[in-house]
Amino acid sequence: MVDITPPVPAGAQIVEAYGDGGFRICGTLYDGSVLILPGVTLRWQAASADAITMESLAPILEADAVVELLLIGCGDAIAPLSATLRAGLRTRGVAVEPMDTGAACRTFNVLLSEDRAVAAALIAV
Repeated sequence: MVDITPPVPAGAQIVEAYGDGGFRICGTLYDGSVLILPGVTLRWQAASADAITMESLAPILEADAVVELLLIGCGDAIAPLSATLRAGLRTRGVAVEPMDTGAACRTFNVLLSEDRAVAAALIAV
């Protein structure tokens, strides 16, 4: 059998599963939405893309980890982010990419395996 699992940094927060209103990340189940940095996962109160603000993303923006790219899992479908939110992230040197939550989970895992400076804000589906 050939192992095709990409190598990931020790302690990396790999998204193993999503759906049914939550996530399994590194063997831990989380009900509801989450914020993920390379080394830690936090519960997040956002339930829709409209609820995403700079304040709601503060745990990511104020973390010690460098974040160059923030993936936003908008739920079942991609949703536009406000110009104010995009501008606020840009001024902090963070590029943002909205997508549906499933795509954001998969993309996060790939970028994390490449040791990229990535974080994710994922709305539960």
